[in-house]
Amino acid sequence: MKFVSDIKRKKGESFEGFMRRVKQQWQRSGKLLEVRKGQYFEPRSSKNTRRKRAVARVQRIATLTYLKKTGKLPKDEIVPKR
Repeated sequence: MKFVSDIKRKKGESFEGFMRRVKQQWQRSGKLLEVRKGQYFEPRSSKNTRRKRAVARVQRIATLTYLKKTGKLPKDEIVPKR
């Protein structure tokens, strides 16, 4: 989502003051809320696609676990636990 503002900086205005004024205007107009809502939006995928991703994820984890247990996984590729 593109976020363009037409607010100009006043002569002699500090950058911090300008940013405060811009943020207040965005807050009042509702643009900030609109952008935050769409920030993590992911369109709904089909059940088949979700299943394929889940199977691939499980296989990848199983492969990494096996390689880790056998000591064949290089140190820089070890994935930290969540």
